[in-house]
Amino acid sequence: MIFTYNKEHVGDVLMIIVKNSGDAKLDVERTGKVARVFIKENGETVAWNIFEVSSLFEIAERGQVFLTDEQVERLNQELRAEGFAEEIVNDKEPKFVVGEIVEMVAHPDSDHLNICRVAVASDKTVQIVAGAPNARVGLKTIVALPGAMMPKGNLIFPGELRGEKSFGMMCSPRELHLPNAPQKRGVIELSEDQVVGTPFDPAKHWTA
Repeated sequence: MIFTYNKEHVGDVLMIIVKNSGDAKLDVERTGKVARVFIKENGETVAWNIFEVSSLFEIAERGQVFLTDEQVERLNQELRAEGFAEEIVNDKEPKFVVGEIVEMVAHPDSDHLNICRVAVASDKTVQIVAGAPNARVGLKTIVALPGAMMPKGNLIFPGELRGEKSFGMMCSPRELHLPNAPQKRGVIELSEDQVVGTPFDPAKHWTA
């Protein structure tokens, strides 16, 4: 689940992306300050828009924002007041973390993609399909997990690349909009002493 807010460019609207709708045809129902975006075919909710959200609580940040449990409960109160039965679930897990490639094999249907098993926590690995030329077993890098919003605004969801499932993205310095990022292709390379699962901190993880 992704919360995003940009008052200056979008207005006083909190946008909540629940899942990737792909190419499905969408419809909207609105009651009061709450609009539910859903797939026409099956009625499944893919997003919520909360209008005039500053009347419920203030949001100082811009772009992807992270809410407290109390703020999410206030949103759920608003949903219930407008007659919606569903609830918004707060996801406070970090979405950009230190990861380490622990396995890597060539993609069977590509001459430049690799299928990587990437440790993103001490007890969790995910499969990520990547085309970075510097990808290798043992490399530590920054991983954007499902639920992340990249600096350009694109969202990370589980997907497939040429028939292989991918659950995140290993990031380049350019994609993270890091200062003085090199213009060549390749994911960010971290020192070996970085701890897998640590939330991304530009001041700690990037020097140029």
